[in-house]
Amino acid sequence: MFRQLIKKLTFKTKPDSNKKKQGTFKQTIFTNLAANIETIKDILGNSQDVKIRQFKIGDKAQAAIIWIDGLADETIINTNILQPLMVESKKISLESNKILDQLQQHLLTTSDLKEATAIDEVVNSVLSGDTIILVNGFATALIAPSKGFETRDVAEPPSEVVARGPREGFVEVILTNIVLLRRKIRNPNFRVESLVLGEQTKTPVAIVYIKGIANEKIVAEVRKRLEAIDIDSILQSNYIQELIRDAPLSPFPTILSTERPDTVAADLLEGRIAILIDGTPYCLVIPAIFLQFFQTPEDYYGSYFVGTFTRWIRLVALLFALLLPSLYISIATYHPEILPLTLALTIANAREGVPFPALVEALLMETTFELLREAGLRMPRSIGPAVSIVGALVLGDAAISAGIVSPAMVVIVAATAISSLVIPRLELLDPIRILRFPMMLLAGFVGLYGVIFGMFVLHVHLVSLRSFGVPYMSPIAPANFRTLKDTLARVPFWAMLTRPKALTWQESERQELDNMPKPPSKRRSKK
Repeated sequence: MFRQLIKKLTFKTKPDSNKKKQGTFKQTIFTNLAANIETIKDILGNSQDVKIRQFKIGDKAQAAIIWIDGLADETIINTNILQPLMVESKKISLESNKILDQLQQHLLTTSDLKEATAIDEVVNSVLSGDTIILVNGFATALIAPSKGFETRDVAEPPSEVVARGPREGFVEVILTNIVLLRRKIRNPNFRVESLVLGEQTKTPVAIVYIKGIANEKIVAEVRKRLEAIDIDSILQSNYIQELIRDAPLSPFPTILSTERPDTVAADLLEGRIAILIDGTPYCLVIPAIFLQFFQTPEDYYGSYFVGTFTRWIRLVALLFALLLPSLYISIATYHPEILPLTLALTIANAREGVPFPALVEALLMETTFELLREAGLRMPRSIGPAVSIVGALVLGDAAISAGIVSPAMVVIVAATAISSLVIPRLELLDPIRILRFPMMLLAGFVGLYGVIFGMFVLHVHLVSLRSFGVPYMSPIAPANFRTLKDTLARVPFWAMLTRPKALTWQESERQELDNMPKPPSKRRSKK
């Protein structure tokens, strides 16, 4: 029903076949150097940061280089481009009709040199931080890598606290992020496929997977969905996430987003695919299942007993964050007989004098907490946490003293807030925060029957979801008991013999059977 409504509200306009897309220039490079320079200057709007340096290569030809100040490293330009072309070129004999070949083979010392014959390729390279070399009389340009803009150092990711593990996170440069993954996976089957998305931004995007482990069908589907994207800008990972995800109207995430290279490396080794986007430190991991959002790298860096215990704590916290206010509303309003007599009388005495029913009381407190939460996020870091904590204490105490809410409701809201913070992934926390309000409304109007109905609808929805063909609730639904060893519980490494079958679609072995540690056998002492 929602999908049909969206289709009715949206409309498509037929593209004009005679109109070129803004930002594309398909003409070829001229043989005249002055014409090429003027064309590029017109396209870039005579911007002040576009630098052009004209000179002679030996005594044979007039040449020019073009770069953007701030995006290109001038040390690289001076050492590896200008000095060879202006100084070293005088030491060798150049042939007028083979200058470009001789430049590539004997003079230019850059690591990667490319040729371009179209203006749009030249312009895109300049905007990416490369330097363009144009020679009079040739309809081909040379693209020399010279990126040198300021970047953030590799540091601990601020959005994911590292309790135990490597203190490094992704940065905004895609090449650095690929290197971080290659340092962890030194495998010749490590594959990187590059493409550019966004008609205006021309954002580099990389598909990363391990050939032989990742399912080729899922890789092909990821590639197909990315190539089908037609949008003017890609500024952050969520742009791509919303355009390629399954069930776009579902509040639950079907793609994992993380800043930690160790998380992505572990997922790649299980058969998943990663998508890296230039300009953002967040990496997308595909496919993602529901139970994956309860797992953290620390589960594998410590004892498997502790890892299993903390996973169960997170599952219990999820139920509390979703159901605790609605259960309190339904029991206090419709089913007080469920509680022990002493507890029921205590709650009734605490609510005596409160002017609002339990539903309005809960909605008021939950809305206040969400306002404090948002205020803490938007305010400066130096005062944000203090305002949130002090605001919660002061408002809670004032509300109880004024008789607006009961002490029991403050305890319920506080327990709900603490439980929501236990969930390790923000992608899962946000839908839980939103769904808490419909569950409270169902509890306020129908009681426990409404809570049961809401949970039934929620479970049906979760079971129906897919993430690039993989069931969202696997390996619970459909049941696969061999894969449960790394979901609800974390078994020892020597017991993880195979990778998840739902991802690889085959029995992919991780290790041999006899890796369980054994004490040394007792030997008979020689007499």
